[in-house]
Amino acid sequence: MSDYRIRGATGEWEVVIGLEVHAQVTSNAKLFSGAATAFGAEPNTQVSLVDAAMPGMLPVPNRECIRQAVRTGIAIDAQINRWSRFDRKNYFYADLPQGYQISQLYHPLVGEGHLDVSPDEKNPEAVKRIGIERIHVEQDAGKLMHDQHPTRSYVDLNRSGVALMEIVSRPDMRSPAEAGAYLNKLRSILRYVGSCDGNMDQGSMRADVNVSVRKPGEPFGTRTETKNVNSVRFVMQAIEHEAKRQVAVLEDGGAIVQETRLFNPDTGQTRSMRSKEDAHDYRYFPDPDLLPLELNEAFIEECRASLPELPDAKRHRYEAAGISPYQAGVLTAEVEAARWFDALLDAGAAPVAAANWTTSELFGALNRTGRDIADSPVAPAQAAELLALVADGTLSGSLAKQVFEVMLEAGDAPAKIVEDRGLKQTSDTGAIEAVIAEVLAKNPNQLEQYRGGKEALFGFFVGQTMKAMGGKANPAVVNDLLKKALAG
Repeated sequence: MSDYRIRGATGEWEVVIGLEVHAQVTSNAKLFSGAATAFGAEPNTQVSLVDAAMPGMLPVPNRECIRQAVRTGIAIDAQINRWSRFDRKNYFYADLPQGYQISQLYHPLVGEGHLDVSPDEKNPEAVKRIGIERIHVEQDAGKLMHDQHPTRSYVDLNRSGVALMEIVSRPDMRSPAEAGAYLNKLRSILRYVGSCDGNMDQGSMRADVNVSVRKPGEPFGTRTETKNVNSVRFVMQAIEHEAKRQVAVLEDGGAIVQETRLFNPDTGQTRSMRSKEDAHDYRYFPDPDLLPLELNEAFIEECRASLPELPDAKRHRYEAAGISPYQAGVLTAEVEAARWFDALLDAGAAPVAAANWTTSELFGALNRTGRDIADSPVAPAQAAELLALVADGTLSGSLAKQVFEVMLEAGDAPAKIVEDRGLKQTSDTGAIEAVIAEVLAKNPNQLEQYRGGKEALFGFFVGQTMKAMGGKANPAVVNDLLKKALAG
C-alpha cells in the first residue's frame, strides 16, 4: 500500500509502526469507583476514597465501562472474550496512589480485530487492513502539575481511576500517512459508538507510538516508544522524526536502544525519557480484590444491538445512492456530519445534489466562519427546502448561493428569502429574448467572430445575458434561446 521509504547512504529503509491508543471511556463514573469523570473540574474535587487508595477500600467494576469496551470491540470486528481478568501492574509514581495500576495483561476483555483504512485521500478505494491485537481495560493515573511553583510539583487525582481502553495495533503500518489514517478511522469509530469522545487535545485519547526501521525484507529492528502523543498530526511528525533519527544512528554504526521517548511539538523532535521496561519489570499478578469478568451471551448481544450504523456501512450506503467515494468518505468521517447529512436526506433531498451542496457550500461556509456542523445556523430541513427550490427551477445555482448567504446570517427560511428579496428565477422567454437582443446589439464584434467560427464566445454571451438579468434567468432557457438567436 505504501511506498514510504527513508533514503540513507546505505540504501532504502522501511519504517515499521505500531500504535497503542489510550481512549478514555465515556461514563459518568470511574472504572472502580463512583467518582465523577467530568473534564475541567477543580483539582482533587472528583476523588473517592478508592481513587485515593485509602486503606481497606475495595474496587467494584463499573458495568457501563465494561459495556462500552465490548461495544468498541464489536465495532472493530474483534473477538470478545467471555472470560477476562484484571491484573496489578506495579510501579511507583507520585500520581499513582496505590503504587500499582489495575490493568489486564494476560486475559484482556477484547481479543484480535482489525481496521480497514484508506491512507491516500485521492484514492479512497485503496484500502489497507491494520490488525488490532487487543483492547484491554485499565484505570488511568492522576496528573502531575509542574508549573504552579518553581520548586514543587502538585498532584491532581481527578483523573486517577478513570476508565481507559488501551487499543493495541499490530505493527502493520509502514508510513506516517497510514498511521494518521488509522488514528482518524479509530477516532471516528469511537465517536460513532459513543465509547470515547476522541478529544485528543483534552487528553481523552492519546497514542504511544512504536517505531523501528529495517532494510526491506529483513527482520524487525529494535523499537522505541514515544509516549502520550495527543494529536494525529503530532503522531505523524513523531514517526517521521524518529524513523530518520534511527536511520542516522544505524548508518553511523550505532545501535538503537529500546527506550521510552517523548515528543516535543514545538521542535517536532523526540527525546529520550527512560529505558523501556518489559512486562516482568512490573511484576504483574492477578488482582486479588477483583473476580474475573464473565460475560454471558445476552450481555454481548445487547451490546451488539445498541451499536449505530458505523462509518463503513454508512459510506457504502451513500455510494449505493450514487454519491462519489470521496464525498462519501468526507460525509462519514465525523459522526456529527453524518447525522446532519442523514437528516438532510430524511427531509427529502436528492442524495447526489445534497452531497455536492453539503461538501462544497455548507462545509465551506462552516470553515469560513469557524463553526462546527453541530452549530450550523442552517438546519437540515432548511437545506432540503433550498435544494428543492433549485430542483424545481425556482432558483438557479447562483441565486441559491445568494439565498444561502442570507440564511447563514438571518436564519430565515429559503422560500421567505426568495419572496422578500425577489430572487426567483425567471423562465419568461419573452423577457429573456429581449435581453438577448440587447446583448447581441451591444457586442457586434463578438457576434461577428462567433458567426465566423469562434464558438468559444458562446459562454461570453451567456454571461452577459445572465449579468443583464441579475442572475435571475433560467440558464437552460438562456442557452436555448441564445443558440437560436446566434444562428440567425
